[in-house]
Amino acid sequence: MKILIVEDEVQLLAALKDIIAAKGDQVDVATNGIKGEELALTGTYDIIILDIMLPGKNGLEVLKELRKEKIKSAILLLTAKAEVEDKIKGLDLGADDYLTKPFSTGELLARLRALGRRGGIETGEELELNGLVLDKQTYQIRAGGEEVKLGAKEFRLLEILMENHKQILPKERLIEKVWGYESEAEYNVIEVYMSFLRRKLAAIGAEVSIKAIRGVGYILEEKDD
Repeated sequence: MKILIVEDEVQLLAALKDIIAAKGDQVDVATNGIKGEELALTGTYDIIILDIMLPGKNGLEVLKELRKEKIKSAILLLTAKAEVEDKIKGLDLGADDYLTKPFSTGELLARLRALGRRGGIETGEELELNGLVLDKQTYQIRAGGEEVKLGAKEFRLLEILMENHKQILPKERLIEKVWGYESEAEYNVIEVYMSFLRRKLAAIGAEVSIKAIRGVGYILEEKDD
C-alpha cells in the first residue's frame, strides 16, 4: 500500500514511518497541514494518517477539503484529545477511523490492515470495460479468453485509465499518481509504458485503445464507440 503520514511531532513521525515502511509499504510524510493537503490531493494514497492538531492548517480542515475534492483515500485521524466531539466531527467530515494518542504499534497496524481491507486494497476486485477485465489482485488483464500479466506501473496506469475512461488524463496527473508527487520521471517514461500497455492490450485482443492527445495526455476509449 501507499501511505501518507501528516504529523508535526517529528519523533512520532519518524517512528511511524519506520514501523510502516518495515512492512513493505511505501510511505510519504508531511509535517504541516498545508503540505499534507497538497500531497493528499494527488489522490495517490491508499491510506492517509492525519493528525488533527497541525500547524498551517488543522487536520479537520484538511479532511474537509479532501472529501470536498472527492479524494477516496481511507483516512485515519490521530488526536491527543479524548473528547468525543472531536471524534464525532472527524467521522462526520468523512474520516474512516481514529486513534487517540498515545497508542500501541499493534493497534495502529491493526487499524491500517482493517482500512486496507475496507478499501478493497487486499481483495480480488476487478475493473471491467468493454470486455477487458483488470484483476486488482493478480495484476492480470484478460479479454476473449486470453490473459497477460502487467508490471506494477503498467497496472497502475491502466487502472487509472479504466477508472476514468473517456476522460483525457494529463501527463502531469499520471506522473503524480504512478511515480509520486515529487518524482523526477520524464514524460517520455509515460510514453514507454503506454507503448508496453498497447502491446499487451493488442496481444489479448482487447476492444479498448489508449489514445494520445498531443500536448495534453491520454484517454482510454472503447474501439466500437
